Amino acid sequence: MAGMFAKAVSLARESDTRAEAEIAFEQLVREQSRLAYRVAYAVLRNAADAEDAVQETFLRAFKGRHSDVQDWAGWIARVAYRVAVDSTRRRKHEDVAEFEFVDPAETHDEALSREQQVRRLRAMIAGLPDELRHPLELSALEELNSRQIAEVLGVNEGTVRTRLMRARQLLKEKLEAVGKR
Repeated sequence: MAGMFAKAVSLARESDTRAEAEIAFEQLVREQSRLAYRVAYAVLRNAADAEDAVQETFLRAFKGRHSDVQDWAGWIARVAYRVAVDSTRRRKHEDVAEFEFVDPAETHDEALSREQQVRRLRAMIAGLPDELRHPLELSALEELNSRQIAEVLGVNEGTVRTRLMRARQLLKEKLEAVGKR
C-alpha cells in the first residue's frame, strides 16, 4: 500500500502517467476514507463536517510530497485528526445529531430521565480537557484500540492508556458526585 501511494504521488507530477496516478490515488481513497471519516467524526461529531475534513485530508495527501511515509493508514488518520481539531478551533461549536434506540415499553417519565442522563453524560464528556476527551471518544465511540489512537494522536501507546484511564476516572467521579445529590 505504501509503495502504491508513493508511486501515485510521484506519477501525478509526470504528465504522461497522470491516468495511472489517478487510479492509484483513487484506490488509496477507497481503502482509507472510512478510517479518515471515523477519526474526523469522533472529533467533530457532525457528519457534514467530518466529510469536509476527509476531503481536506485527501487533498493534503495528494498535494504533499510524502514518498517517505511507510504507514499510510496511520498517516491519513493523523492528518484527519489534525484537520478535524483545526476545524473545531475555527468553529467553536458542536452540533450533535444522533439517533438513539427508543424502547417502546419505556414510559414517558423513564424516557425523559434517560434523555437527561444522556445529556448530562455528554456534557461531562464535553467538559473534559481535549487531551482526555479525544482518546475517550476515539476509544468508546469509534472503537479504535490504544495503538490506533496513539497513531492518530501522535503520542505513544502508554500515554493513550494513561489518558483513557484518567478520563474514565474523572467521569466516574463526576457521575458519583451527581448521584449523591
